[in-house]
Amino acid sequence: MAPVADEADGPGAGRAAPALLRRLRTPSRPRLWFEILLIAVSYWTYSLIRNAVPEQKAQALRNADWIWSAEQRLGIAVEQTVNHAVNGVTWLVVGMNYYYATLHFVVTLAVLVWLYRRHPGRYAAARLALFATTAVALVGYYLYPLAPPRLVPGGGFVDTVLVHDTWGSMASGDLKHMSNQYAAMPSMHIGWSLWCGLTVLALARVPWLRVLGALYPVATLVVIVATANHFWLDAVGGLLCVAFGYLVASLWYGALPHALPRLPQGREGSPERAAGKAAGRTPGRDRVRIRVAVRRRAAAGGDGAEAAQRSVAP
Repeated sequence: MAPVADEADGPGAGRAAPALLRRLRTPSRPRLWFEILLIAVSYWTYSLIRNAVPEQKAQALRNADWIWSAEQRLGIAVEQTVNHAVNGVTWLVVGMNYYYATLHFVVTLAVLVWLYRRHPGRYAAARLALFATTAVALVGYYLYPLAPPRLVPGGGFVDTVLVHDTWGSMASGDLKHMSNQYAAMPSMHIGWSLWCGLTVLALARVPWLRVLGALYPVATLVVIVATANHFWLDAVGGLLCVAFGYLVASLWYGALPHALPRLPQGREGSPERAAGKAAGRTPGRDRVRIRVAVRRRAAAGGDGAEAAQRSVAP
């Protein structure tokens, strides 16, 4: 008996992998349950890895001294001046403390929800840019431990959360034991806020919303410096991470997120399917109609199955 050829060795196997890859690289309509699960698991994993990185306190303090000295040589070491000036205005510094503790999460989630609802065809690419930005930051935390200004001994910085006893920051008080205090480079407050700002600036149609998108990362930069949680150069690290994230997204999807179609062009969002829905037809319903018509013709004793198929086919 002649051996039966394995289907995996046939010509279809060679086409399966490229077809699967092409499907994965084609933006499709996101599924709500999957996105909620993915974001929750991803952030949990990010937090776990970030906090598992050895704190390396001595090295982090040496790196902080080097950063501060480099900024002084460059003439941009204004963090201490800003920190002390804001600390003298209680309502302002308390507001900045809450800004630092909350908007980092709230605004990012809000932009993701907005993308999901209004720009489903761009959602996956934008989400990939955000995830790649966050993932490469973990490499920075491991390779370059850095103490924030407020933890530099003798640096003269004010820990504004500690002094004003505001709630919610993972950087000070009792919550500091739940977070790696020496993972300041790069700043993901800047990374995420810049991602949000660029997304809103590129896709929003309302002018005032685009203005808010442009101002958000600028305001975040002022906040992270005024609260002594970051140096200016930490923000540069965050900017480089965002650039890497958008590079990954553009290489995978073939274009930057804002350049992709607003609606997905996959099977669910194809023009052909949209036209079928407008006419009250879908491919699945057409197949059902064909099978029902063929069975009825066969049950009636007719032999025109092919004619029945042609008569009901779109």
